[in-house]
Amino acid sequence: MKNLRVAVLRGGTSEEYDVSMKTGAEVLSALARQGLSTVDVIINKQGEWMVHGFAKEPAAALSTSDVAFVALHGAYGEDGTVQRILDRIGIRYTGSRAYPSALTMNKILTKDILRSAGVKTAPHLRVTRSSTDVRRVAAGIESLFGPTYFVKPVNGGSSIATYKAHGIHELVNALTRALKEREEVLVEKCIDGREATVGIVENLRGQKHYSLPVIEIVPPPANGFFDYEVKYNGATEEICPGRFSREEKDALSDAALKAHHHLGLSQYSRSDFIVSPNGIYFLETNTLPGLTNESLLPKALSAVGHSYDDFVLHLVASAS
Repeated sequence: MKNLRVAVLRGGTSEEYDVSMKTGAEVLSALARQGLSTVDVIINKQGEWMVHGFAKEPAAALSTSDVAFVALHGAYGEDGTVQRILDRIGIRYTGSRAYPSALTMNKILTKDILRSAGVKTAPHLRVTRSSTDVRRVAAGIESLFGPTYFVKPVNGGSSIATYKAHGIHELVNALTRALKEREEVLVEKCIDGREATVGIVENLRGQKHYSLPVIEIVPPPANGFFDYEVKYNGATEEICPGRFSREEKDALSDAALKAHHHLGLSQYSRSDFIVSPNGIYFLETNTLPGLTNESLLPKALSAVGHSYDDFVLHLVASAS
């Protein structure tokens, strides 16, 4: 293990570049503390692979490494793109494979699969930019579900370009804005309840799928939901273990396990939910959850006495 040379891939072409840089920096520090040799591979916003400030082809950037630690988030990192590159090179890497990553990045396909597995999801509808009459589309959605909605990218993370809308007028405005930024979006009925997240780690503490403690997420009331800003500025209260009943915690863990299994994920994942009086609703699954100081998965690991450094080593050792 100590002889392994680990390339840490961070940055990327997505809007989550800054978060990925922080995740990668934390991983590099953890590996250095454990005495492992590392290569800092920064993928810039143009998709160039940079090593020590020089652009290299991916195979050349990884030529001296034994394992690639994928510390990317969002498009390029979580949509199967970098995984396909790593598969072609033939290097071991952390996280899920290419196809499950691409599948899970698509919120609509993910919901379809999990709904078939018995996981409850909110009513939702896909809207494309070619649906030019936004008012007519909004009126149709209002007749199906409402009166409060979330408009979000079909593919994306960290609640970037996500809008909450009350009533048809705000829905029209949110759709108009969102479709200027994306070719297609997801409109989802807002479910009132408490936000929760559950991490799953494979082959930890003698368990094939170890369920981490449920975290309750309490965003500032003024924000209305767990948006990009409050995810990383420290303003959100994150309670671990969350203030849920034993039955709710068991149901949340079961749903997170189903998501990890039915989506075909590897090593680790983190799934988000709404706990409402009418049940538990699945929101989305993160195949490469953040590993920064403000991130949720490290906080759940800490709550069960598992160190960040040991977790990073566990991922490197079990990379395939």
